[in-house]
Amino acid sequence: MTKPSPKIPDYKNPRVVAARRVKDLLARMTLEEKAAQMMCVWQEKAAKLLDGNGNFDPAKAKAAFKKGHGLGQVGRPSDAGSDPATPANGKTARGMAELTNAIQKFFLEHSRLGIPVMFHEECLHGHAARDGTSFPQPIGLGATFNPALVEKLYAMTAHETRVRGGHQALTPVVDVARDARWGRVEETYGEDPFLNTQLGIAAVRGFQGDASFKDKKHVIATLKHFAAHGQPESGQNCAPVNVSERLLRETFLHPFRDCLKKGGAISVMASYNEIDGVPSHASRWLLRDVLRKEWGFKGFVVSDYYAIWELSHRPDSHGHHVAADKKEACVLAVKAGVNIEFPEPDCYRHLVELVRKKVLHETELDELIAPMLLWKFKMGLFDDPYVDPEEAARVVGCEVHRELASEAARETITLLKNENDLLPLNPAKLKTVAVIGPNANRSLLGGYSGVPAHNVTVLDGIKARLGGAVKVVHAEGCKITVGGSWQQDEVLASDPAEDRKQIDEAVKVAWSADVVIVAIGGNEQTSREAWSLKHMGDRTSLDLIGHQDELIRALLATGKPVVALVFNGRPLAINHVAQNVPAILECWYLGQECGSAVAAVLFGDHNPGGKLPISIPRSVGQLPVFYNHKPSARRGFLWDEATPLFPFGFGLSYTKFTFKNVRLAKKIISRTGSTHVSVDVTNAGKRAGTEVVQVYVRDLISSVTRPVKELKVFQKITLAPGETKTVSLDLTPESLAFYDVNMKYVVEPGEFEIMVGNSSRDVDLQKVVLRVVK
Repeated sequence: MTKPSPKIPDYKNPRVVAARRVKDLLARMTLEEKAAQMMCVWQEKAAKLLDGNGNFDPAKAKAAFKKGHGLGQVGRPSDAGSDPATPANGKTARGMAELTNAIQKFFLEHSRLGIPVMFHEECLHGHAARDGTSFPQPIGLGATFNPALVEKLYAMTAHETRVRGGHQALTPVVDVARDARWGRVEETYGEDPFLNTQLGIAAVRGFQGDASFKDKKHVIATLKHFAAHGQPESGQNCAPVNVSERLLRETFLHPFRDCLKKGGAISVMASYNEIDGVPSHASRWLLRDVLRKEWGFKGFVVSDYYAIWELSHRPDSHGHHVAADKKEACVLAVKAGVNIEFPEPDCYRHLVELVRKKVLHETELDELIAPMLLWKFKMGLFDDPYVDPEEAARVVGCEVHRELASEAARETITLLKNENDLLPLNPAKLKTVAVIGPNANRSLLGGYSGVPAHNVTVLDGIKARLGGAVKVVHAEGCKITVGGSWQQDEVLASDPAEDRKQIDEAVKVAWSADVVIVAIGGNEQTSREAWSLKHMGDRTSLDLIGHQDELIRALLATGKPVVALVFNGRPLAINHVAQNVPAILECWYLGQECGSAVAAVLFGDHNPGGKLPISIPRSVGQLPVFYNHKPSARRGFLWDEATPLFPFGFGLSYTKFTFKNVRLAKKIISRTGSTHVSVDVTNAGKRAGTEVVQVYVRDLISSVTRPVKELKVFQKITLAPGETKTVSLDLTPESLAFYDVNMKYVVEPGEFEIMVGNSSRDVDLQKVVLRVVK
């Protein structure tokens, strides 16, 4: 008689629902195993998991994890074997897939309960890994005003990440960027909470799909940085954010709330900054009262890198000094509700000791690890944890993905000026084109980038487009900084004497050309995350760095037509360029297909349709300059203007669009009612083109002051020459509601100005009045 086979524990049975599996597993776990699930290794993986070549080392792993307690996460397996200065040496797609399989196998077989690890990756604008497909920075994606495209891009990135073994993307950033001095503007979708929300929801849906994860093509999205990281004091990264609760809720929390409720984001990253004296990683009000109780969030909160340590003091960066040491910081973060510490075991090393001493309770750990275990089950990591290295090699960086990145780059480019229709250029009328400038022949990806297999510079893209029919000449013109790599801590100014020598050479090159294309702006050092005292990226000036204006003056003096391409991670005060250069294209950072996209726009293969996702100021003294200001906020300056150089929502085209017959379906509605606004848009030019119909709302009389206008709905349309399309856009109670004098989220009766047009400027808007009754 055969013995009955032992009963499979519920947590190991794929037929049991995930919640029951979590409960069963928690009941079996020791305190040490629970604490391990709240920890991660990143750079420590070199000492604990990898050999000298970045491959899995079983002997190291057994020594480091000999007690069998397991581990919660492994950070960025894609960078295994690489040096920060040479990220090209990171893992190939196949190599990363093989590595994650090996690490996963070890933890499944060598932890007592066989709990898998989760791998997280940076995916800001494509998987930040070797050969990952790189598309425009989020500030550029903001310029597309195209949620459908954003969803496709992040679905692509999710696929490339998951097929290599990744599970969680530390993206999207839905911070509302309200200070251009801040070095992380490029990581955001701009200054408007509604645009941030729509693109954030699209990104979450792209990453997570239907959140079943059955196709193994999707990953967990992480909303960051919660909250209000985008308006730090003095524009300095991690500085305090001084805002009222009303402003916090209406501007900075709004994208997070809707990305959770409408997008279904599974994870949130707490922010480095403090709000009203309380750092986010220690804020029970923010992480428990608002996020979990008020919004019903059931996912998990991850710490930003080293941020729990910073609750006390981190010597190479800063500290909040609300904890005396790392033990106290651990207690604060657990009490606030931070589920896991990134990127290394640090403050949370003390979890077991603190529970044993009854400073913390084991049930507090249970509460925090349960949702992380739940998603390990739901992602299939207990049952089907491995990936196919062959498929990874086939999918990552494939031609279909490259074309999608190219489409995004073309849609990002924003035409700011086109005097006398200088653009598009006609190659048939050109003999020689000069491509000049510090950004003309360099990689222009911006921060949090990998090393894509393809990377087309502006010079290469123009040469490829023109072939041998038109001669292309080149000169650097001047430098922005010496080197300019994002990883390079020290920022070195260029040598003025050398710059002027280069300017003289550029002028000689320009004299030989029919047209001059000059690529200027910033680089990866002049606008980036300031993550330590030695690695800065915030600025006190928004002027062009170095001798770029001098270069522009010298090129204009030749009398040749000049086209400026501006590449930057933040808005720059390009006053001289705006006043004197006849054609200007704002490019932000376009990703790996940069040069090809620029060439397509320059020579008329693509009609630019980008719109500014953030206002461009005239000077740093104007800040803040966001469009949705309060009525008393822009009274004027002595000897200067209060209006921006270029406003939010602005962008020209190679064709002309007219807006006529703005009307409301219902001019009077109740506070719970809805209506829609319609407008007839005509392409009055000779080229097909895209336009963004933008609808702004203003509550004319209200119990608390309201912005002069707020974007509430938009739609991107494509029209053939001479075509007219009627665009109808819904206005719902959500379009009109705000936090009243009693902090109640309501629609107040009264008159609302509804403004329709193609930018936030008053001259570009037509107005009708909607009346709301009780």
